[in-house]
Amino acid sequence: MDRNDLVQIAIYILALLSVVKPLGVYMARVYEGKRAGLNVWLAPLEQWIYRICGVKSEEGMPWKTYALALILFNILGILIVYAIQRLQAFLPLNPMGMAAVSPDSSFNSAVSFATNTDWQGYGGESTMSYLTQMLALAKQNFSSAATGMVVLVALIRGFVQKQTNTIGNFWVDMVRTVLYILLPLSLVFALVLVSQGVPQTFSPGVKTTAGQTIALGPVASQEAIKQLGTNGGGFYNTNSAHPYENPTPLSNFLEMLAILLIPASLCYTFGCMVKDRRQGWALLAVMFIIFIPCLLLVTQIERQGNPLFDKLGIDQVESYLQPGGNMEGKEARFGIVGSAIWAVATTSASNGSVNSMHDSYMPLGGLIPMWLIQLGEVIFGGVGSGLYGMIGFVIVAVFIAGLMIGRTPEYLGKKIEAFEMQMASLVAFIPHLFILIPTAIAVLTVAGKAGIANPGPHGFSEVLYAFSSAAGNNGSAFAGLSANTPFYNIALGVVMFFCRYWLIIPILAIAGSLSAKKLVPTTQGTLPTHTPLFIFFLGMVVLIVGALAFFPALALGPIAEHLMLVAK
Repeated sequence: MDRNDLVQIAIYILALLSVVKPLGVYMARVYEGKRAGLNVWLAPLEQWIYRICGVKSEEGMPWKTYALALILFNILGILIVYAIQRLQAFLPLNPMGMAAVSPDSSFNSAVSFATNTDWQGYGGESTMSYLTQMLALAKQNFSSAATGMVVLVALIRGFVQKQTNTIGNFWVDMVRTVLYILLPLSLVFALVLVSQGVPQTFSPGVKTTAGQTIALGPVASQEAIKQLGTNGGGFYNTNSAHPYENPTPLSNFLEMLAILLIPASLCYTFGCMVKDRRQGWALLAVMFIIFIPCLLLVTQIERQGNPLFDKLGIDQVESYLQPGGNMEGKEARFGIVGSAIWAVATTSASNGSVNSMHDSYMPLGGLIPMWLIQLGEVIFGGVGSGLYGMIGFVIVAVFIAGLMIGRTPEYLGKKIEAFEMQMASLVAFIPHLFILIPTAIAVLTVAGKAGIANPGPHGFSEVLYAFSSAAGNNGSAFAGLSANTPFYNIALGVVMFFCRYWLIIPILAIAGSLSAKKLVPTTQGTLPTHTPLFIFFLGMVVLIVGALAFFPALALGPIAEHLMLVAK
């Protein structure tokens, strides 16, 4: 890794940090109902939406009512997306004559896009019509992203409010999230992408003189919300490695920035809403403390290249075979650093879009993105879902710290008691069950093993990555796994569904419990949760939980593959 690599990484991190405060303040004002520009100009439209939908915007909801509204809304979305895929052959805006999607693939995609996973076992440009891409998939990109954000806001209210049984109104939170945050950002970003050459058209694909069909479509609009909403589902099969999704160095940089833009800024939103911005900075610091070393490690590992080339006497820096390191599966126009930043950012967030193939990374280079997903998508994570997952770890950390000093643990003036700890434990450990158990089943069954293209440790890594991605609502893959089969479509769909909503319900339960409590005054015995000591302690809790749960599985996959590679 040379100076230019470090400069590129530093520019990316500084650009991200420069946006955290202004966007974070704006989102806080939107959720608190304060004047924020757009919510003044579009207030009549917001009220009109409430009227036609019969929403009583002034009424709050208890956490169970909030959760029920959220679940029913998302289930309805799953059913609609499933129906559109099954009926797309008979629906308009299908200039390429796409046939109906198979039942198992339709189920997988419907669940995938509702849960913010956007796992794709199909080639988008050869499977989905324009109507399906827009009305089903792009629409779900907005609602699934908004779902994660409103759950976070409900949890924040649990800390802010005192002795009340409500945590806000789900429908109001959804409308404000989409209308004032996601739609405006997506509109601006889509126009920028169009300026860089990303298609936005209803015209059919163009046939070349060689008989090849170049797929077109409404790409820019889907690409914008795909990145901003940490969705990740690409219009094309090769995702953001495709020159129509990501045509220029500028589009590549902006799309990488968009992946972490909202998740990072929500940390500042959290600090604003709890009236202690130090708390938001502390959580953001934990994320960066884990993110930056992972980014540097992946860059260094991929820059070193494949050791087998060295044994053949090939200089990987000078050779056209591997210029500058391991370039297998990477676009030459993005290089090692542009690919590594994207890989680490997309798996730190629950984005899952790719501009290089993680399956082609060196074993340890692929281990780090996989492990970031397995941490529970809390290092930035999805929009909203990453931060509420991190707050779940905060609850675990302050509970452990409280036991160590013999005091009732507190966070932001609310006592953390047995119920909150039980719910936070579910948030931390449910993904472990839905990663490790299905992986074991897949490698022991004929249907599961049939999708493995590479035998041995790498094949195991492909399966482990797939279920990690599904459970973490990430959506990226070790692409060597043939996952568009009934076994994987159904198994991964079930994992995606339960790991999304079985985590949301405990988080909302915590919000309801905290909201009903009174504020506890700060004393000299209160554990400060914004200091470097607590930041370090919280980071260690996150790392230890991830390391203890997944080290044995990682040892069977990428670690074993690495040892076999260096032993040759």
